[in-house]
Amino acid sequence: MHMFFGGKGLFGLDIGSSCIKAVQLREKRGGYELEFFETFQLPPELIVDGSIIDSIRLVEALKQFIKKARIRTKNVAIGLAGHTSVIIKRISLPEMSEEELEESIKFEAEQYVPFDIEDVNVDFQILGPKEEPGQMDVMLAAVKKDVVNEYVSVVREAGLRPVVVDVDAFALSNMHEINYDIEPGRNIALVNVGAHTINLNVVKNGMSVFTRDSSIGASGVTEALQKEFHLSYEISERLQRGEAVENVSPRAPSR
Repeated sequence: MHMFFGGKGLFGLDIGSSCIKAVQLREKRGGYELEFFETFQLPPELIVDGSIIDSIRLVEALKQFIKKARIRTKNVAIGLAGHTSVIIKRISLPEMSEEELEESIKFEAEQYVPFDIEDVNVDFQILGPKEEPGQMDVMLAAVKKDVVNEYVSVVREAGLRPVVVDVDAFALSNMHEINYDIEPGRNIALVNVGAHTINLNVVKNGMSVFTRDSSIGASGVTEALQKEFHLSYEISERLQRGEAVENVSPRAPSR
């Protein structure tokens, strides 16, 4: 469950509920160099709670973004999140090889996944042996197939080729691992605040020990500004970005 970094002709594409982000890295000696980064604002309500509501408009927006950013590469890595469609659990299993677990993972995952096991894509990573003899820790990830298919279809219809589908929480830990040294014994909380979702991943010794996606994000601030000051969605978003808005003071009114 590792997102590919760098790689000839591959870029990362983050399709969020408020904007699209694209990034490409170039591998250099001793690390990676940022080669390309671009964002594109999306109209509201195209994606809600991680589900694509209007795929036609999303495809058109993605095509506009590709044209605006002059993206020539076709191969992309995408990430998925969502508290209702992505299940991540750290589980304990009898020790076995990766090949053996590959054969039995669906059976092992059934008791932890609240959906029909045939309706999800399942992946895993063996974290290592437990203190108890004959047991090992495994990170399990399950994503609803219809959610994966939604995003893959949109990306393909926009003329791109999805070659990696990762879970946002793990992509977050991969980025941390690439950029920072592991500090033994220290808990690190990685937090990604999006418009409608917050990804939280707690890592220790380079391993994920707790992950959670919450359906709360920066859009709550937008809605609060709209309600409190009777503003439109667009103006509320501009205020959050620190832009000057006519007849609206950035200071709180004195009471």
